[in-house]
Amino acid sequence: MKDVMKEIKPAALLFLAFSIITGIIYPLLITGIVQTAIPGQADGSLITVDGKVIGSALIGQNFTEAAYFHSRPSAASYAANGSAASNLAPSSSRLMEQVHRRAEQVRAENNLSQDASVPADLVQASASGLDPHISMQGAMLQVPRIARARDLPESEVKLLVYQNLEPAQFGILGQERINVLKLNLALDDLTKKR
Repeated sequence: MKDVMKEIKPAALLFLAFSIITGIIYPLLITGIVQTAIPGQADGSLITVDGKVIGSALIGQNFTEAAYFHSRPSAASYAANGSAASNLAPSSSRLMEQVHRRAEQVRAENNLSQDASVPADLVQASASGLDPHISMQGAMLQVPRIARARDLPESEVKLLVYQNLEPAQFGILGQERINVLKLNLALDDLTKKR
């Protein structure tokens, strides 16, 4: 029995030591460093208006009013706690029905012809279901509708889109994109100034 205890004691001490190091000390150290170096990102890149949190720059939201840019669809109903893709294969008839229905909706909302091309990001959800960005093409397609709804010149709305264009990450990853929440907030500011 003494031999067993002699073997268990070092293992138990190592387990306890590594549990404290990796479970308490390391997370506190990293949290402290990140909260000091980049507090906004560490807290979730929250966006506030008049002292009230209205969203995150990292999580998409559902905008449905004609006066706002619409986000890309979400397979998770824009719920961050349920981030997920639809997991439907490209050959899935259900996926094709969803895409067709969404394309028809985009065409109807934006007064496009039935054969008008619709950017993929306006009809297909991202892998996480929470992507807050749309493409430049997706934003430009919506400009005439928003200009009409807000009684603004299309040129002003287009300029706002260009002003909110974000480059590819690190200049090479992905493509240029537009954060829909930030763009809609800029649109509200533009409208208030008139």
